[in-house]
Amino acid sequence: MTHEYMECFETFFQRQGFEFYEYDQLGSYYSDQPKDSSLWTIPRFVEEVDQVRQAIGADSSNFYVLGNSWGGILAMEYALKYQQHLKGLVVANMVASAPEYGKYADEVLAKQMKPEVLAEIKALEMKKDFDNPRYMELLIPNFYHEHLCRLKEWPDGFNRSLKHVNGEIYTMMQGPSEFGISGRLADWDIKNRLNEIVVPTLMVGAKYDTMDPHAMEAQSKLVKKGSYLFCPNGSHLSMWDDQQVFMNGVIKFIKDVDTGN
Repeated sequence: MTHEYMECFETFFQRQGFEFYEYDQLGSYYSDQPKDSSLWTIPRFVEEVDQVRQAIGADSSNFYVLGNSWGGILAMEYALKYQQHLKGLVVANMVASAPEYGKYADEVLAKQMKPEVLAEIKALEMKKDFDNPRYMELLIPNFYHEHLCRLKEWPDGFNRSLKHVNGEIYTMMQGPSEFGISGRLADWDIKNRLNEIVVPTLMVGAKYDTMDPHAMEAQSKLVKKGSYLFCPNGSHLSMWDDQQVFMNGVIKFIKDVDTGN
């Protein structure tokens, strides 16, 4: 995805006087798009984050990483390798175990769908018929509008991000759908390493998220200096559909860390 769906941070962070950067990863629409599939690994993406840090001259006195969804995976992995460069960490809407996410999708989220809708989705998945227009016709109203972004009209920035997504890398890493995970990340699990993260960390969960909000709360207790923010009206993009709770909570966390609270 591109930085475009994160544009909502601009208004809120600028009001606070925060210096902040939204960056487009290698392979995304506004960056170089090499075709070497060996590049799309977590370790290489982690190194890219540190290259950005070095380029902007940030260090442990001022450097926070905020990641949503895949960005949450990247944020946690970055902290496990480079937390000496971090002042704080914000993990929004991403559990630390892809298998647990898959289990939650199957056992909780799927059961909230109408049985006939779920059956049709599963049938298309069994045939690997992901390019069938019917697949997205089913997912968008029955899953994405329930669990990805609950606003009646999706924000322009989010729509542009969807338009500009690199489907090749997305499918390689995540699989063809947000409904579960089946790509290179399918077995990713660092839950038992969260206790290694010692920098102040905010975990953000949301009631309607694709990620179990109870798991997000549990993660906040597994890191050494964890806090939890719950968005009661939010989903996977709670920075949009529960914006005031999300933004106020993130800003409070940053200010609390800055002031030593």
